[in-house]
Amino acid sequence: MLAVRSVPSWGDDETRDMPEQAILPAIAPSEPSAVSAEAARMAAVRRYDILDTPPDGAYDRVAALAARLFEVPVATVTIVDEDRIWFKATHGLEGVTEIGRDPGLCASAVLTDDTTVIPDTLLDPVACSNPLVAGPMGVRFYAAAPIITADGYRLGTVNILDTRPREISEADASTLGDLAAVVCDQLELRLSALNAVRAEQERRKVEQERREAEEEARQRAERDKAAIAAFASTLQRTLVPPALPAVPGLELACHYKTASPQEVGGDFYDVFPVSGGRWAFFLGDVCGKGAEAATVTSLTRYTLRAAALVDADPTAALNALNTALLLDAAVGTRFCTAIFGLLDPAWDGGFTVTLATGGHPPAYHLSPAEGGGVRVEAVRAQGGMLVGAFPEAAFAARTLHLAPGEGLLLYTDGLTEARTAEGDMLADTGLLDFLAQRLAPVSAGRLIDDTVALLDTLPDTERDDVALLALSVPTADAAPAGITTTVHSAAAPTADTSVGQENRRP
Repeated sequence: MLAVRSVPSWGDDETRDMPEQAILPAIAPSEPSAVSAEAARMAAVRRYDILDTPPDGAYDRVAALAARLFEVPVATVTIVDEDRIWFKATHGLEGVTEIGRDPGLCASAVLTDDTTVIPDTLLDPVACSNPLVAGPMGVRFYAAAPIITADGYRLGTVNILDTRPREISEADASTLGDLAAVVCDQLELRLSALNAVRAEQERRKVEQERREAEEEARQRAERDKAAIAAFASTLQRTLVPPALPAVPGLELACHYKTASPQEVGGDFYDVFPVSGGRWAFFLGDVCGKGAEAATVTSLTRYTLRAAALVDADPTAALNALNTALLLDAAVGTRFCTAIFGLLDPAWDGGFTVTLATGGHPPAYHLSPAEGGGVRVEAVRAQGGMLVGAFPEAAFAARTLHLAPGEGLLLYTDGLTEARTAEGDMLADTGLLDFLAQRLAPVSAGRLIDDTVALLDTLPDTERDDVALLALSVPTADAAPAGITTTVHSAAAPTADTSVGQENRRP
């Protein structure tokens, strides 16, 4: 529709009527509804993010096409901002990027859905003071079609200007409206592309934040894992001796490995002196793992040490431990298995060994056999119940002689319960077959080395802790200059293989 603005001629009372006469204000009314509508319009302008963007050929072509179709010297595509008219494209108006909104031609034209036509700007009370009219350019004709979005907001105008008064037809007004619609379509395409880019940027941002969060969580988990492992390692070192003592006439060796670096193991062992030149030793396994098992392990180790100093009889030591575990509320229902031994030096340079067991797997006595091999005997005492499970638990003891060239192996069930590549447990029979293949004379250090090598061949050694303690009496020709004590220990939970050290005592 064509809206033509006209005013009475100055100096006479006659008026000249024009089709669909309309006098449009230069600025929006100040009523609350008008203010709200303008705020909504400005929100739509910002939605398209078009203000102050660089020149674009599509809009430039619309301005050039308008100038050519209507045979005018100037055509523009404008966006009406809050306080200015910003030119997105100009034809015949070089060097102008914006003008003030009040008083304004476009500011009036953007207030209506119709094409606004001012045949003679000098006769229009609003247009006559516009810089393009009153200035050097001397615009005398102005027509504008509003750029209207699909949801009804008028963003700006497509304008044609001439330096002489003129008229346009309804068809011309429709054509100008079509050009405004082309500009609107171009804005929609641009908005769609912007939204796609923004969505992709947001997706990448979210993905980057997710990756950063995952990396931070991974690093935090690694730090926590390292801290737990360090804590477990430190705690574990307080539960097992840092090194085995040098026992005159005896070779000692041990190995310790927890199933997980993050957990404190429940296996324990120790070797220590008692009265009368005798030595005591023990090895055992607390039910469970972690901090609670560590509490029981600590209580067990120090109870056995204290009990042996009062009464070195192995069964008496296990009875004292049984009582202590049952009386300590912190222990709860946890129990342990243990084997406790007492070493008495014998006349032949060997030792009389008294072993008491509390529900623990048998020790193995290795002695030389004909042909350079060894004979293996399981050392079992009749009876021997779990320690800390029953108030009336009974413990049994057995005595054997450990002569030069002979050895004794103690272990926890992590060894016999490890599974082979075929999925079968090593069990007592597998361990017995393995030990029967050792060579005489028996060396505690070599026995531990061979057993650790066996563990390394088994794929399923991560389910349980493994503690090994071996004792052997060197032959006279094996250690003429002194006694060798060898420690093979992996007490630190982070270690995967045994660590060896030797202490020589002249």
